[in-house]
Amino acid sequence: MREINLIVIHCSATRIDRDITAQDINAAHKVRGFSSWGYHYYIRKSGKVEPMRNLDETGAHARGYNARSIGICYEGGLNANGKPADTRTLSQQIALHALVSKLLKQFPGSRVVGHRDLSPDKNYDGIIEPSERVKECPSFNVLDEVWE
Repeated sequence: MREINLIVIHCSATRIDRDITAQDINAAHKVRGFSSWGYHYYIRKSGKVEPMRNLDETGAHARGYNARSIGICYEGGLNANGKPADTRTLSQQIALHALVSKLLKQFPGSRVVGHRDLSPDKNYDGIIEPSERVKECPSFNVLDEVWE
């Protein structure tokens, strides 16, 4: 098993009024040159958690961090106008917290971050500020959530 010290939360960057399946993600990632979907888990609006890559397989979801991380993606992340927004359903929030809790027990001491929190700290103050973010993914502040 790989050494894991990071859990990275992503969104599929799809509008709240659209559905995107794990197979759709797989097809999009293959077009980008990945061997298969880059995430380890996908959480549908219904709260259903769909396993993707095996945990012992390096992901393709956060360049420079894949070797020791697990990638979790939730369906959504954009409002009806295509702007970043926390579109997680209550079912997704519950499923995400349950999954992260399980993973933290399996990989104690791991940090939980949003993809945007891995953007470069351009002013070197130790904080990834909104102006420094490469993207808004996952469209909510993962660092404000309580992960147990």
